[in-house]
Order: sequence, then structure tokens, then C-alpha cells
Amino acid sequence: MEKQWRIIEPGGSAISKELQEQLHVDRIVARLLKHRQILDYDAAKKFFRPELNQLHDPFLMKGMRVAIDRINTAITKNEKVLIFGDYDVDGTTAVSLVYSFFKDHIQNIDYYIPDRYLEGYGISFKGIDFATENNFALIIALDCGIKAIDKIDYANQKNVDFIICDHHLPGSDLPKAVAILDQKQEDCPYPYKELSGAGIGFKLIQAFSLDKNLALENCYNYLDLVVVSIAADIVPITGENRVMAHYGLEQINANPRPGIKALLNINQQKNPANISTLVFTLGPRINAAGRIEHGSKAVELLSCEDDALATEFASAINDTNTQRKDLDMGTTTEALSILDNDILTATKKTTVLFNENWHKGVIGIVASRLIEKYYRPTIILTESDGKVSGSARSVREYDIYSAIEKCADLLEQFGGHKFAAGLTLKKENVKAFQDKFESVVAESITSDQLTPKIEIDVEIELHEISDKLLRILKQFAPHGPENMSPVFCARALFDMGWGQVFGNNHLKLELFQKSNPNIRFQAIAFDKGDYITFFQRKTPMDIIFKIQENEFKGVSTIQLVIEDFRISEKN
Repeated sequence: MEKQWRIIEPGGSAISKELQEQLHVDRIVARLLKHRQILDYDAAKKFFRPELNQLHDPFLMKGMRVAIDRINTAITKNEKVLIFGDYDVDGTTAVSLVYSFFKDHIQNIDYYIPDRYLEGYGISFKGIDFATENNFALIIALDCGIKAIDKIDYANQKNVDFIICDHHLPGSDLPKAVAILDQKQEDCPYPYKELSGAGIGFKLIQAFSLDKNLALENCYNYLDLVVVSIAADIVPITGENRVMAHYGLEQINANPRPGIKALLNINQQKNPANISTLVFTLGPRINAAGRIEHGSKAVELLSCEDDALATEFASAINDTNTQRKDLDMGTTTEALSILDNDILTATKKTTVLFNENWHKGVIGIVASRLIEKYYRPTIILTESDGKVSGSARSVREYDIYSAIEKCADLLEQFGGHKFAAGLTLKKENVKAFQDKFESVVAESITSDQLTPKIEIDVEIELHEISDKLLRILKQFAPHGPENMSPVFCARALFDMGWGQVFGNNHLKLELFQKSNPNIRFQAIAFDKGDYITFFQRKTPMDIIFKIQENEFKGVSTIQLVIEDFRISEKN
């Protein structure tokens, strides 16, 4: 699929020059900082030197004082407290964090993860019944609940109090919980709005520690769980999230909790863990528990304090993930076959596929995979517990949640955000929903939004790449939304003549520009071996790439990791 190359609008050259002078950096670094809204010395200092004292006062969050008072009442009265959370990575890390912390302060405490297939997403009637039957007086709900108006009404009738800790966008009406912690409430003065579910859980234990004059260092020991949730839930790695991600990764690489250490060991993680490690290695395995078996398995692992037991739990979850991958690839193959053999595929603006036999636990992953080939808003539907359930994924610049909302008359329930959502509907409404969703998207999406793009931070010459630049680029990590790994473009490159294809169609090159033929860099391009013919013919090529450090036999060198090629117009 051909991608559009887009250099981020330089603009504000005066700001870039001012940053160069203030920070004594070159134009490349100044441009990268400007793109990340780092516009002065103080902002740059916080960006490059994150400190725990940059974390905000948790009592700035609306509802926090009430929440802490209710927890204190539960402790005083020796009430039973239930920690409730969603079955995905954000939910299970949040539950593991809050449960592990409060079990040292609350005598009667337990946790509850809803069954993905029997209860579905979020707070459930079954979960409330469990609390009632087992005499729990207070439920602390994490990563869910902001729209559970009927569930909270039901709990109130059962005399079960709720503290809701959610980070999703509230609706016009709020549930009648004892306290709601959600920084996205319109009248919440909390200064940072992008916390994950586990991030809200961290603010809760931070507030409790401040209230009780407990050492905050104990809270910071849970930042390894917070960074896993930040990475897996794809929230912006800016501001407070950046601070927590920095220290969470530091903890994972120095002294991870037994469950995380066991998962890393089983997957033979040798290099220091980064956000990509969490997204592609830890996240899928933690998620697999809720997708294939039960999310409580993930909490069991992440809250485990014994190394041997953690290894046993991690091994089981790793096996579950292998099963998940088999289901994922099989379903993806079936779905692609449907699209490839449908003559209407090329004319549509959406993909909405239904198969009652597809496994509910992998349909979100499949939706993401389909977008890699058919770049458009995608929903995969399957039948579960007598209803049709779906997972939606969007392209980069289109709000799929708003489109689904316009089809609400055909849905039983739905929730999510701009780029990902979940929905439930009756089987007899599937065809009508497919047609209406296609119509809604076709009327609102642009051709530009249907074209995949690669955003380029800066166009550079190879002679501008240096060890000093690499050292500075390392300090831009951890990377994620709104602070992605810097992407560069260079024009009219040639290979020294030693280019080769290796492995599964990967390409290895040694590149130079005619303007500085003595400046050469090793480069690698995954899944792009076919491009070797251009270099063999001495065709000048433009490339989009990232600059990384490559270590081989104890020697570190700069390596260009190529993301895309194009025949150059510059010779």
C-alpha cells in the first residue's frame, strides 16, 4: 500500500532559532522539540530531565477527597472492599496496582475481573451480585464505570457503594457513585487530562499515602504497572504520563515485580525494555488472559510476590498467548479472503465483517490487521452469548466513535474513543448496521483520511547524523503518542554496491550521498528486499528512516532503520 509522505509543517522558524540559542542545540533537535510543543528552556528541562516532583497533587482531581474519606470509613468500620476492573491490560494492571497497595491497609479486600464472554466490558450486574452475596460494602472500579448509570443505580439499591476511577470520556449524565475520579469531567480542575486507567489508580494510592503521611516511595514502586498500562492503552506519553513512563521503565529494567520479570524471562528479553517491549511483548500476553481464558489470571500474575509462582503463572499466560496468536492469524486469513473475493470491497469506505464463529477475544486484533491492507474504518463482529459483539478500529485521522454513535439506534450498547471502540447489537440488525455505518462514514470521511501517511519530522543530509545527535535522540524516549520516535527523510541516496537481501526478504545497505561520498551509514529495511534492484541499477532513492544504535560484538554503531523508499527526483 503506497503511503503519502508528509513533512511536518516547519513553521515558527523564529521559535526554532530561539530554541537553538537557548539550548545550544542544532536545527534538527530544535525542530524535533518544536514539533513536541517544547518551546522554551523550562519545558525542555522537564522533557529531558523528568522528575517525580513533577507529578501533580492528586487532590486536584475532582472527587478525590470524597474517595479517600470513603476508603478511610471502610477501614475504620472494617468493611469489605472489592477492587473491580476491566479484563484488558489497562484494567488488569490497574486492579493489580490498587489491590496490591491496599491489601496492606484494608483487612477485608479482594478483586474481581468480569468475564469477557459472560459479562462483557465494564461494570456488570453479575459483579454487583457477587459483591452483595459476599457482603462487600464498597467497590472501587478501575478503567470503567463512567457510563454505567443503570449498574450504579442497581448497586445503590443493593447498598453497595462505588468509587469510579475511569479515564474515558463521560456522557451528559453521570452515574450516582459516592465519588467519581475522571480527569475528563468538564468541571475537573486536574491539570493533566491523559491519564490511563492505571494512572488514575496510581493517583488514588498517591492521595491515600499523602492523607496518611505514608512514604511516597512505596507508591512509586507501582510505576512499573503504570507504564505497562500507558504503553498498552496507547495514551499520550507527555507531561505526567512521560514522568511515570520514564520511572516505570527504569524500575522494570532494574527491579521488576516478579510477574513482569517472569514474562520478560520467558520471552528471553535481553536488551533493556522500552515502550515497544511493553506494547509487543508484555501487553499481548497480559491481554491474552482475558481474551482466551479469564482476566483474573493476569491479576494473579501481576500481583504475585513469589518468583517461582510468578514463573508458573507467566508460563501459563504465555501458552495462552500462543493459542491467541493461532486464532488471530486464522481469523485474519478468513477475513482477508472475504474482502479479496468481494467485488464491492474496492468501492467501500468501511470494512464491517460478521462471522458467528469467530473468537470474540481476537476480533480487535483482526480489525487492526485488516487496516494494514485495507486502510479504512473497520469493525469485526462475532456472536457471543446470544448477541453480536464487535470491535472497531479506525484510521489515523478519523473519529470512529462519532460514526458509531450516529448508528446508536441499531445498537444495544457501545463505548470507546476516537480510534477504537466496542459495540453490541442484535443479530437481526447486523445488515442494517453495516449499511448505515458505511453511509455515515462515506458522508464524513475524506480521501486524504483514507490515505495512510508517514509523518516526517525533519529532512536532513547524512553528514548531519553524528554520535552526538544519537545521544540526544536517546533522551527523547520513552516514545509513544505525541512523542513518537523521530522520523527523518534523506534524498538521493545510493548503495556502496554491497547491498544484500537476507532473512525473510529484509534488505541491508550501506548508503551515501554524492555530495559527501565519504559519509556512509549502514541501513536495514525489513520486508523490503524487492527494492534492491533500484540500488543495483544505481537509481537515486529517497528514504524515510529512524536513527538507532546497533550493537554487535560489543561495538556500537549508528544504523538507519528504513520505513519507506521512493525514487528520487533529485540526482
